[in-house]
Amino acid sequence: MNHIVKPGETLSSIALDYRRSLQSIILANPSINPNIIMPGQIIIIPGLPPKESIPYTIHVYLKEKQLELRRNGVTVKTYPIAVGKMLSATPIGNFVIANREPNPGGPFGVMWLSLSKIHYGIHGTNQPSSIGKAVSKGCIRMYNENVNELASIVPNGTAVYIRPSRAYSSP
Repeated sequence: MNHIVKPGETLSSIALDYRRSLQSIILANPSINPNIIMPGQIIIIPGLPPKESIPYTIHVYLKEKQLELRRNGVTVKTYPIAVGKMLSATPIGNFVIANREPNPGGPFGVMWLSLSKIHYGIHGTNQPSSIGKAVSKGCIRMYNENVNELASIVPNGTAVYIRPSRAYSSP
């Protein structure tokens, strides 16, 4: 998978976001000086397929509190979700599923799908009454059965587009 460097990023921050070791990022990019990277530069992320090779995409609409699963651009299913509250908003942007952890325990329910932004993910919940509300610390909460279904369909590397609302839905 390719990552396009954004302003302020370092190889270390990119490695953290994708849950990869800095060494693995450096080894996958032998022609790059690890001390000098520039916005717009392409960094290879080892262990993730090119997102273009995955037929699925995930579209999250914060205002509507919905997660939409698409296959080849066609909506397959829409799920209700909980999103971040005002002081810990869900990040807006383009991400990928970097990795996953079944049964992470605690408030994360039965599945954790890490986004390519450290500390954020799509996960289940031990508080199902929170779905449909803006109550999380920025993550996207789903009913446990829904996150298990989603995780069984989408592989790591799947693109995740988080938008304020459907009005801003183009990826």
